[in-house]
Amino acid sequence: MTDTQTNPRKSANWKKPVAIAVAAVAIVAAAAYGYASPYIALNHLKAAADARDAAALSEYVDYPALRASLKQQVGQMLQQRIEAAHASNPLVLFGAVIGSTLIGPLVDAYVTPDGVAALLSGMPPTGKPGERPAPPPPSEAPPASQQGESAPPASTNPGAQAPAPQPAQDQPRAQTSAGYRGLNTFVVTWQHSARSEHYAAILQRHGLFSWKLAAVELNEPAADNGANASN
Repeated sequence: MTDTQTNPRKSANWKKPVAIAVAAVAIVAAAAYGYASPYIALNHLKAAADARDAAALSEYVDYPALRASLKQQVGQMLQQRIEAAHASNPLVLFGAVIGSTLIGPLVDAYVTPDGVAALLSGMPPTGKPGERPAPPPPSEAPPASQQGESAPPASTNPGAQAPAPQPAQDQPRAQTSAGYRGLNTFVVTWQHSARSEHYAAILQRHGLFSWKLAAVELNEPAADNGANASN
């Protein structure tokens, strides 16, 4: 009788710490995944943008919020330029009025797969009239075979040497950093120079583990800011 009573107790005593350990591992795993979730979402977002996959982008972009943010940021950028210029110059004011009417088309151009791809490739809008999202860098451009272009014929002269490739133009690459700005906000920042010229894309949490691109922060070039400060 003693053995039959003590064995269930020993079994219960053995299962309890195992259950606690499994629960602790599950909690740690969930916390780790929750912390990494914006980085994972950013990778999926970048892949969908590079592929111009509108259906996939809709899962990672809050288009109404992004539109409102772009409109506010571009408008603020234009206002800063007006204040930096001489307000007494009628040509400056005339250009500002024209620029204000073009904010809508510019925002419409960037709230698209091409625009999102440009935002995530270090090429934000600059607020110029008629501006369109910049094309992808040469390394990301589709090969000629996918563009419907035929490859040049091979040389029939066995002694001929292939022309040396032309060196690409040296373009400063943006330094990218990413991190939390709060529990529900994740920010990716691109800095193009050591003079604090940068902009940011902001992802907001949707649910526990989902994130969407919802806003941008645009800054004027550092050279202009420095000139304004000196005045």
